[in-house]
Amino acid sequence: MGCAMKLLSSKISRRLVVTGTAVSAMPVRAATKARPRAVALIGDRAHNQDYIRISLDRVFHALDYTIDYAGLSAASLKPYRLLLIFRDGEVSLGGYSGADFYAGYEKNLENAGDFPGGKPVPWMTEKQGMAIKNFVTHGGGFYAMHDASHISLSCRNYRDVMGGAFVGHPPLRPFEVHATPNAHPITAGMETFVVNDEQHFVDYDKDPRFIILESENRDGLTFQDRGTKAPSGWAYDYGKGRVVFTAVGHTNHAMWNPQYLELQKRAVRWLLKDL
Repeated sequence: MGCAMKLLSSKISRRLVVTGTAVSAMPVRAATKARPRAVALIGDRAHNQDYIRISLDRVFHALDYTIDYAGLSAASLKPYRLLLIFRDGEVSLGGYSGADFYAGYEKNLENAGDFPGGKPVPWMTEKQGMAIKNFVTHGGGFYAMHDASHISLSCRNYRDVMGGAFVGHPPLRPFEVHATPNAHPITAGMETFVVNDEQHFVDYDKDPRFIILESENRDGLTFQDRGTKAPSGWAYDYGKGRVVFTAVGHTNHAMWNPQYLELQKRAVRWLLKDL
């Protein structure tokens, strides 16, 4: 794959601003032309907001975050140049039955019947999906990370701008990520890298020439009837704006792989039309 990427020596100087309920109490500073405003919606039942914040702090210069999925709207997006979503498409309004939604710890409780079962429901409305669609159409940047493809299963407008939908993933296991033959500034000069992560399999809806990353299990391990390979990232113009999706991200050590870390930095710069 040629020479390795030259890693950036400094973090991207981009500020994420909280809308609604905040995880962080970082002070809000006035935006300047040198620092476009951005907002990140993070955290869900299987992806703790703390590890996402810790991971993204290596990409951005200064970060505020939001977990207020209900507050996402055209009005809330209006002040921003960049939207990042790192969360799935469901919430459990009645509460979760265990410490981990998927682990089923409550099965070992003597009084398991006292706890409600998890009943996940989609959270994004078509109106919210249209807000994102219009945000990008009019020049905004949208970075969908990891399980953000899951939202596409329940929101048509979101899927149209995001570009694909989650299918599933096998357990954590090593796989490689490599650039596709589709040349792009985000992947220029990158080397193949290996992560121990969830290999997400997705259905991609747009032109294949916009797929810039592919994941592959080199041990020959397959997932369902999908084989060993899957699209792992894409980037394209959408109206006056831009969209990027990258699938890696269930663990910090995967998020911080040097090649992937550089890809994230380049993705943000490309979305802001700085690359």
